[in-house]
Amino acid sequence: MTQSAAPITMPADWRDFFALTKPRVMTLVVFTGLCGLLAAPGSINPVLGFTAILCIALGAGGAATLNQWWEADIDAGMKRTSNRPLPTGRMRREDARDFGILLSAGSVMVMGLAIGWLAAAILALSIVYYAVVYTIWLKPRTPQNIVIGGGAGAFPPLIGWIAVTGDITAMPILLFAIIFVWTPPHFWALALFVQSDYAKVGIPMMPVVRGEKSTRRQIVAYCVVLVPVAVAPWAIGGTGPVYGIAALALTLAFLALSLPVGMRQAVPGDGMRPEKRLFAFSVFYLFALFAALVADRLLIDAGVIA
Repeated sequence: MTQSAAPITMPADWRDFFALTKPRVMTLVVFTGLCGLLAAPGSINPVLGFTAILCIALGAGGAATLNQWWEADIDAGMKRTSNRPLPTGRMRREDARDFGILLSAGSVMVMGLAIGWLAAAILALSIVYYAVVYTIWLKPRTPQNIVIGGGAGAFPPLIGWIAVTGDITAMPILLFAIIFVWTPPHFWALALFVQSDYAKVGIPMMPVVRGEKSTRRQIVAYCVVLVPVAVAPWAIGGTGPVYGIAALALTLAFLALSLPVGMRQAVPGDGMRPEKRLFAFSVFYLFALFAALVADRLLIDAGVIA
């Protein structure tokens, strides 16, 4: 961590605290956590279910806040993040740190008391994984940062599943694996068109360190691996055909969109359209895939499909 970012120029308000939680990222975290909870066999009291998802959201927000506290000066040097509360001086760094610790510790404690300590332990692990393992250790040191660090965003459906069942089986592990394998092509597609930002602040993202050619090949490779991983829940009998067919179609579409990215060499001023298209689809992909998972479970429970 480097020295403090810009000096305080105005008092922080609730919008600044909310921005620290990375609400757009949190939307996907909450959604996959909710889908894990709804797709799990069995049932949970609605109040407890809401509490579990709330804890996942607060934990994710706490980890994101600690990430921004640690990287305030890095964020100040990047065009994409320079308008965040800490780089602009709208908030004291200490206030962000304390807010992140409060959200993180509170979410784990409530999860443990209301839902169970296994779910709480996995939630705590996810927070430490993102705020410490990824942010402090991996991100500034290795171009494999997002590959290893991708596990941080893969925990929510696992936690949601555990909240219902109280144990860990093959299905929630596969849900974890799907997000883990999805993360590199999702993030590297973004990194390709913002790599100058990462280069400027010395973050060794794959396009900066290994070059575009290697990054593009690896994007396609991970999309290829994602095909069997995404279909695996159906293959082991954990879901019905609605999920299986949707998973196959969506992942093949993801792979198809990765091919133009993998086979081309961008030139200055070309707009990076294939890369931006792949990044946008990757977000839709995860929403659609997990929505299909829940739809499949609801149809099975209703007796519509076997």
